[in-house]
Amino acid sequence: MSEYKKDLEKKLTPIQLEVTQNNGTEPPFKNEYWNLTDPGIYVDIISGIPLFSSIDKFESDCGWPSFTKPLDVKEIVEKLDTTFGMRRTEVRSKTADSHLGHVFPDGPPPLGTRYCINSAALQFIPVDELEEKGYGEYQRLFA
Repeated sequence: MSEYKKDLEKKLTPIQLEVTQNNGTEPPFKNEYWNLTDPGIYVDIISGIPLFSSIDKFESDCGWPSFTKPLDVKEIVEKLDTTFGMRRTEVRSKTADSHLGHVFPDGPPPLGTRYCINSAALQFIPVDELEEKGYGEYQRLFA
């Protein structure tokens, strides 16, 4: 068992557990970060590893946080997902092996990707708290 997987029932809310460990999906437009516009980074709720930045976040009208790209592509794993009779690409965090959401080819230019991510899989770190929470190296993104 990964060090990150210990005692998750005690560390996570029921929706965080369902999304990250059981490939669940939270309701659109009724989740913590779908319309958050504050500057900062989004980290994996389980491992704390930075995944996305508010700089790459955009309003996609889908009801979940949407990003054009991850902070580090090496921390993202993409897998074919054929559940519910659909063919789409699941996005997981590499280190914690958590379900994050899906990536679609309908994002804005120039990349054209939309990482549609469940808020329940993320923790938001505001730019003014980056240093104190150990993410000071990411302040350069907002300079």
